[in-house]
Amino acid sequence: MVNVMLAGGLALLVSLLGTPLFVRFLTRRGYGQPIHDDLTLHHVKRGKPTMGGAVVIGAALVGYFGSHLAVLGIEAGDIGQVTSDPVSLSALLVLFLLVGLGAVGFLDDFTKIRAERSLGLTSRQKLAGQTVVTIAFAAMALWVTDDSGRAPASTAISFVRDTPLDLAVAGPALGALLFLLWANVLITGASNGVNLTDGLDGLATGTSVMVFGAYTMISLWQHNENCSVAPGPGCYPTPNALDLAVVAAAVAGACFGFLWWNAAPASIIMGDTGSLSLGGALAGLAVLTRTELLLAVLGGLFVVITLSVVIQVASFKLRGKRVFRIAPLHHHFEVVGWAEITIVIRFWIVAGIFVLAGLALFYGEWVVGT
Repeated sequence: MVNVMLAGGLALLVSLLGTPLFVRFLTRRGYGQPIHDDLTLHHVKRGKPTMGGAVVIGAALVGYFGSHLAVLGIEAGDIGQVTSDPVSLSALLVLFLLVGLGAVGFLDDFTKIRAERSLGLTSRQKLAGQTVVTIAFAAMALWVTDDSGRAPASTAISFVRDTPLDLAVAGPALGALLFLLWANVLITGASNGVNLTDGLDGLATGTSVMVFGAYTMISLWQHNENCSVAPGPGCYPTPNALDLAVVAAAVAGACFGFLWWNAAPASIIMGDTGSLSLGGALAGLAVLTRTELLLAVLGGLFVVITLSVVIQVASFKLRGKRVFRIAPLHHHFEVVGWAEITIVIRFWIVAGIFVLAGLALFYGEWVVGT
């Protein structure tokens, strides 16, 4: 637990203190957020510093690696023994997604700033960048093994643990290909879901704190009930579960510190740099903790907001009519007259309900299984 708390605390501190410095840096260079013309209510935000996700990514990296260095210092100084995993392949893969998709988002944000318009990379360019990063993650997760000879990922589709539905039943080669496609869909969908949610001050950031917090708890539980430690019918075979908890705590802490400056009225916008990276990291945690389908419950708010866009587009193309005044869903409530802060707080409550439901499903399965 010590290294998990250290990771979260360090990341929070770096994000909390580093964000205003980054705001001043961006302001001096005039790196402001363009606003889509349809969002007249948000024209007041035009020119507000963006790419704040870079601080979240940097703080998460400092939190993760700083906690490991601190643990090494404690043990080297003979101050005490700390239960910890060394830097693990599983954790590095999640950080790879965080940084890789953050880079794609940064290119998108920077293109918007340079062109001084609300459109950054084309949809094909963004999708291509996401695909390259996610396929690289999936290939390494499936074929690269750790010191124990275990691969971080499994070809089985998972809910609260691996289910009997295993893609490898189609054969080793086809099963691996199906896993690459499945991981790509999952990670791209999650990153785009957080991206669509990031439309109001603090909405995506606050929701991300809750979901990463949930994955911290899930990973810790899987460590305590790991098959190598506590073998039994309800044990979890998750490799490096404790180190995954360190990563989740680091990202949660980074988001929490950033929220101080991103809450309404925001001093800085997270941008695609943050939203794509956070969604990707969540999906990476889902794949490596064997809770892929559970992510749809834990991140239920992201799912609902994404579905609102799908419904709006499908309805307009098929019926020529819109279901919502404007999509995504949170902007619909703005148009009908809800205050921004009211929408954010109420959506946070909805997000919290989804997180609690996901944790209840996870824990309830363990109770029934044991």
